[in-house]
Amino acid sequence: MMRAGGLLKLAVLVSILFLVVFLAFELFESNMNLNLGKVLGKFTHAAVFSTRPPRHKCGLSKSCPEDHFAFKITSGAASVVGPKMCLQDNVLMSGVKNNVGRGINIALINGKTGELTKIDSFDMWSGDVNHLIKFLKEIEDGSIVMMATFDDPATKLNDEARNLIAELGSSSISILGFRDNWVFVGGKGIKTKSPFEQHIKNNAETNKYEGWPEVLEMEGCIPMKHE
Repeated sequence: MMRAGGLLKLAVLVSILFLVVFLAFELFESNMNLNLGKVLGKFTHAAVFSTRPPRHKCGLSKSCPEDHFAFKITSGAASVVGPKMCLQDNVLMSGVKNNVGRGINIALINGKTGELTKIDSFDMWSGDVNHLIKFLKEIEDGSIVMMATFDDPATKLNDEARNLIAELGSSSISILGFRDNWVFVGGKGIKTKSPFEQHIKNNAETNKYEGWPEVLEMEGCIPMKHE
């Protein structure tokens, strides 16, 4: 009877021991899974973050050096969508801002600070070219000049206006014609021709739109003026 009671107690103790060991393993495995989940979660988040492409100012394909201004400029699309100018992630002119017009759109920027100083648009289909000439003559030295066309930029252009724009660094202004698309970034007092210029002729055989060529888009980095 005593022996049977002792065996019963031993069996109970062994059962309790197995239960404790089982619970301990379950708890350990649960903690391991939890920690592993956290590690994998952090790794996945880091992987997604690291593969996300960086965003550059004005949506450029790469960043500009510290002593440069990032810009992107787009010409108008036919007579429907106006041009757009962006500098240092700030939209200066666009159809959405309702500050563009038919003809030649111009934004002036302080070459040292990047501050927008003046914007205007000049109708070269039915407007007065003398207003454009007056504007061009009043541009201050050291100014960055951004220009983009919309619809027709050239019908009213004369030699005086073309020469003033050429002095800002343009190479294509002399051949800019009816409904051509053109984007340009130059400067008052520039000593050489600007590298920031694109021009496409209005050609019925190659036009993307009926009566107008395709949209031009140009981006780049403008050196700050230090003098």
